[in-house]
Amino acid sequence: MNKITLSQDENLSIKLAYQLLPQESQRIDLYFSLPVEMGIDPSTLDEHNYFNSSIKSHSAYYSDKLHLPLVRSRFISQNKGEQDDYRLNLNLFCYQIRIALDTDSKQVLQLKSADEFYPQVIELADQTLSLLKKLRRYTPSDSKLSSYFENADNYLSWHVEQSFLKLLAKGPKSSDFSAEREFLFTLCKNENDYRTSQQYNSQITLEDPNRITNKMRLLQRLIEYGVVFQKETRILNTNLKRLVRGSVTAVIMAFVMMLVLNARSNFTEITLMLIGLLGVIYGLREIFKDDLTSIIWRKIQQGRPKWQNLFSHSVNKKRIMLQTIWLEYIKAKELPKAVNALFQKRRQQNKQPAILLHFRSDSKVIAKEFLPGYDKLQKQIFFNLTPFVRFLKKGAGRLYSLDGKKITQQAVERRYQINLVLVQTVKKAEYLQRFKITLNRSEIVNIEAIESSEDVF
Repeated sequence: MNKITLSQDENLSIKLAYQLLPQESQRIDLYFSLPVEMGIDPSTLDEHNYFNSSIKSHSAYYSDKLHLPLVRSRFISQNKGEQDDYRLNLNLFCYQIRIALDTDSKQVLQLKSADEFYPQVIELADQTLSLLKKLRRYTPSDSKLSSYFENADNYLSWHVEQSFLKLLAKGPKSSDFSAEREFLFTLCKNENDYRTSQQYNSQITLEDPNRITNKMRLLQRLIEYGVVFQKETRILNTNLKRLVRGSVTAVIMAFVMMLVLNARSNFTEITLMLIGLLGVIYGLREIFKDDLTSIIWRKIQQGRPKWQNLFSHSVNKKRIMLQTIWLEYIKAKELPKAVNALFQKRRQQNKQPAILLHFRSDSKVIAKEFLPGYDKLQKQIFFNLTPFVRFLKKGAGRLYSLDGKKITQQAVERRYQINLVLVQTVKKAEYLQRFKITLNRSEIVNIEAIESSEDVF
């Protein structure tokens, strides 16, 4: 089983990532234990609103063997194949370079010794330059294809420059490797000059860090065409909800009509009392219709899936994967025994009253095989925790301490703790992991893995 990973994405968001094989099915359950003092419950945070605003899914081809020396030399000449073929092969090649460069850069940054760091960075630079030359060897003359090439070339050049500047900034400093540092500085400057000579970006864009960064994010999404799957979200149980609403309306209307007919039979003439009574009857109908519909629908919907994501290939529109999603508040007695056991292992002072929110995702890969060079799909689910902290108290307190005869004070911030149990199920194998998420109003302070267990049935 490829175990799922949970990590921080941005200041107030977390990310789940896991891989899927062809025709594989996998189930993911998340149980959020939200302290009551956070103010989260069905009346303040509706499940549908939270899903639509704060839960995002992302799927793409994946290979854990994607390093710069192994990037496939795809045919990206414009002289063969259709326009879509050129764009797809170009994007696959550029996407692989980006992912491989990011992967290798992270590995190099783990080297703390300058003697190990700089030879690896120079080798990385040589491999990158070789791949960029291979890309630029096939510059299309067709105007319909040149826009694809310019977007990819512009983004890769910028991404390469940013990657090596980051390595220089975060890597170990040593005067013994001044020649290597100068080589890397020259590489970055040459890529910057190259983009200027090609007039890829306007001067106004270059002078504004926000504009150039956002433009590159857009270009990054463009080169993901054909690699990252298109997503279509469907709301499930729509017809069932209409049936429930219609049935409740029919029953209430029948009851109201019975009251109206009885009232008319008791009053031979239209009087103010009759008009007032009819007004009360119709008013009660409006009050109870929505409330009764909401109560009945919540009972019927309990335990049912609410959404389905359909992932398709961007080019040929072939269906790749289905993802079915549940999201609902549950009671403590509805927790599975294994999950409840992990929650109970908390220290006594941490067992405070909490609201339980359950998220479930069932993923099924339909495709029997993937594109050459890829043997897996990577599924990522992002949770924005901003709606969880909007009711938290602002500000910080003061901590006083005695240092000899001097009193000192320090500012302290309010922090809150969310307990989360993750359950990953593949066939009959089940993996459980508890996490402790510490956060304040502005950011996630820490994510700590506490308890885990793995059972095979």
